[in-house]
Amino acid sequence: MSVPATWTSRSFRFLLQMLLKFALIVYIVAPPANADQSSPAAPKPQGKMPRVHVLATGGTIAGQGQTSTSVTEYRRGAYLGQELVERVPELKQFATISVEQITNVYGSDITLANWLTLANRANTIFADDPDLSGIVVTHGTNTLEETAYFLNLTVRDARPVVVVGAQRPGTAVSADGPGNLIAAVRTAIAPEARGKGVLVVTNDEINAAREVTKSNTYRPGTFRTPELGFLGYVDSDKVTFYRSTTRRHTINSEFDVGRIHQLPAVDILYSYIQPSTAPLKALLASGVKGIVFAGTGPGGLSTFERLVVEEANALPVGSRPVIVRASRTGSGRVVSGGVEYKNLITITGDNLNPQKARILLMLALTKTTDTAEIQRIFGEY
Repeated sequence: MSVPATWTSRSFRFLLQMLLKFALIVYIVAPPANADQSSPAAPKPQGKMPRVHVLATGGTIAGQGQTSTSVTEYRRGAYLGQELVERVPELKQFATISVEQITNVYGSDITLANWLTLANRANTIFADDPDLSGIVVTHGTNTLEETAYFLNLTVRDARPVVVVGAQRPGTAVSADGPGNLIAAVRTAIAPEARGKGVLVVTNDEINAAREVTKSNTYRPGTFRTPELGFLGYVDSDKVTFYRSTTRRHTINSEFDVGRIHQLPAVDILYSYIQPSTAPLKALLASGVKGIVFAGTGPGGLSTFERLVVEEANALPVGSRPVIVRASRTGSGRVVSGGVEYKNLITITGDNLNPQKARILLMLALTKTTDTAEIQRIFGEY
């Protein structure tokens, strides 16, 4: 542009400074269209908000302590699911949440009937709502891994089911529940989570239901997958997966509990030095359908236990329980072989811990009592 001859260089500099200030103000108030002003973790509004359905069961995540420092003494299940969700308003940034209360108990009081209810409700919800992104189950941590594995075998949909809990009540100054719940919802809406099976999300880590276990009584980082490691992270920018479980689950599972009202009775026996055989004999007399040994080392049984198992094997096929050898070590596989087991009819539990071997055996027994077929099931799941 032309500048009047009467202007001084000082006047020109003043005008230039004002123009630069005006341009800076415009940039701050109205940044360019490609400038990202959203929080790294917050989804960018594009069309409809994803929807997640929460199935609440109680536990520490819904707990309440008398003070903010009450982290071991508190009332579990003090908040129902709807209130639990409302106490974490940040969830609205990520999804529209609906809530259903299945039960409201301490994790150790979950029942087999609760499992059937959860599995059937999840299947019904997915069937009735094809646009639902995923399901989150809030649960006490003591038995969370067991519920997650049962759902992993019985929910017949590829969409995510995420099981979440907390080690400290929501009223604690160091509560982990709110963050865990946000991470669970973010995982449930993540496209990358589809087809990964049922997931356990706590401490910003994603674990597979089949492989994860509770490893510590009180620490927030309690859920671990021995040897194999977690599947991925829930970070501020995105949900990231690094691996997937290879065993059959969910949409590829052969188990259907839609018409099952009661699961077969299966119990666990713990092996140790010079064990009493009275519990084993009592279980045989009770008519139990299956027994899982938490065996020493690679599923080892003592001579005392093997003698009783031999007696059980001699019972008529319809009245003898199916026996699975798992390990109390917490990691590693149980394999067939060994001269001490050549005359025993037992199933080897692979690397399932005893509590999960029990779940798989219960479901296998809803289909067959043939030991060769059950061994095939343990090899695939």
